[in-house]
Amino acid sequence: MDTKNTLAPILKNQSISDSLLTPLEAAAYIGVNKNTLSVWRCVGRYSIPYIKSGRLVKYRKSVLDNFLERRTIDKGGM
Repeated sequence: MDTKNTLAPILKNQSISDSLLTPLEAAAYIGVNKNTLSVWRCVGRYSIPYIKSGRLVKYRKSVLDNFLERRTIDKGGM
């Protein structure tokens, strides 16, 4: 199965602001190591939805933004 053909409709329909990121790009975006992101995905440490087609894993930028927002702690201006 060719993953390029499988993901072509998804990639064609995605918006510019909600791009798909590789695990390396996603890890850099949220400030963790690629291996850390892989462990989180495997053990379910955090609920970060991802797209999987065969061995290919992709993360939506909007999902990562949502994850960062959920992990943001506001201590009232401290």
